[in-house]
Amino acid sequence: QVQLAESGGGLVQSGGSLRLSCAASGSIFSIYVMGWYRQAPGKQRKLVATITSSGSINYADSVKGRFTISRDNAKNTVFLQMNSLKPEDTAVYYCNVFSAPSAFRGPSTYWGQGTQVTVSS
Repeated sequence: QVQLAESGGGLVQSGGSLRLSCAASGSIFSIYVMGWYRQAPGKQRKLVATITSSGSINYADSVKGRFTISRDNAKNTVFLQMNSLKPEDTAVYYCNVFSAPSAFRGPSTYWGQGTQVTVSS
């Protein structure tokens, strides 16, 4: 099993910044992809950004130029720097990890419990 510890959410004014962190621990042999998704009230969970172990990055169009994803492979940690926040960024942000527990077992997807980000206008 993999445990994900998220931190960094909170309340911020429009135009402000927040930095989310997610540290993975437990049965980890290799983490292939780490990322962030978000879910606003009454809406489906959507991709925000992902980063592979080799550094390939994918962003949702709505956050390009404002958010930056990065990871520390040595610490199994992924970060999301969020700048120029808008009220429409308000959501619960979930950490997501696609990892394998050993060289002999296939990878699985794991989710964090979520951290609330609220942007006031």
